[in-house]
Amino acid sequence: MLLFSVVVFGSAATARETRILNVSYDPTREFYREFNAAFAAHWKEKTGDTVTVLQSHGGSGKQARAVIDGLPADVVTLALAYDIDAIAIQGKRLATNWQSRLPQRSAPYTSTVVFMVRKGNPKNIHDWDDLIKHDVRVLTPNPKTSGGARWNYLAAYGQALLKHNGSHPAAIEFVTKLFQRVPILDTGARGATSTFVNRGVADVLITWENEAFLALKEHPAEGLQIIVPSVSILAEPSVAVVDRVVQRRGTELVATSYLQFLYSETGQSIAARHFFRPRMKSVARTFADRFPAMKLFTVEDVFGGWQAAHKAHFSDGATFDRVCGMTRE
Repeated sequence: MLLFSVVVFGSAATARETRILNVSYDPTREFYREFNAAFAAHWKEKTGDTVTVLQSHGGSGKQARAVIDGLPADVVTLALAYDIDAIAIQGKRLATNWQSRLPQRSAPYTSTVVFMVRKGNPKNIHDWDDLIKHDVRVLTPNPKTSGGARWNYLAAYGQALLKHNGSHPAAIEFVTKLFQRVPILDTGARGATSTFVNRGVADVLITWENEAFLALKEHPAEGLQIIVPSVSILAEPSVAVVDRVVQRRGTELVATSYLQFLYSETGQSIAARHFFRPRMKSVARTFADRFPAMKLFTVEDVFGGWQAAHKAHFSDGATFDRVCGMTRE
């Protein structure tokens, strides 16, 4: 006997209005503004229903903590898998197997870490070692609150490991010198960009590739430049439905469809227009001229995954705390 599952979407007479909340991280504001409008149009055409997507943005770590503490996110679209793991493990607000629910381990687009310098590149910055020259001042956010900052830190640490044949003392020495040149630790990536561009602080900003491209687009008169280092990290922002919220609010179908739409040609194209690297090969070919080829390593390859990386570097008393203590002495 064959069993059939039938989903009946609303007619004009029974059309509903639904609101969902997407809790996201700093550099996705412009992307999700366009994506939300596209999804609402798609959902209206498909079901006849109206959906409104509300947004919350901030440092990824802070956003995860807010959801754990009760912020009613239907979906989270955060900077790294560890923050969603925290919501699952500490907050018990979604299943711990959340990465298996969507393709590419629930990371529909990627980015990487690059440098942004001022007009003419006056400090002659071309690669990681140039960041620790004595006369260079660097901006990067605080890894305790910002997912982007954790990607930045691991990119810096990982490239030093690769350069020095896996030597952790050499990598620690490099990131210590780097953070000695950081005058301000903003709480999020967008705040660091504003400090660099609007306040004129520092000579170079370590940042998401998409955030750097956006800054160039929005501030053409500044003459800012993007510097692509010889090696960097593959950044994989993650997304998930928050089970406890959607089950309580009856929004599971809409929330799941919202995240699935990120993998559609429309969703992938919007991501690429906002300087995130698309996963879909056909879209990636269309936007190939936008994204330079780079040598990238992964958190899994170099650090053994996010749980191991966080324990070693970002938990209380771990490497970053020791490095920051040394740089602030």
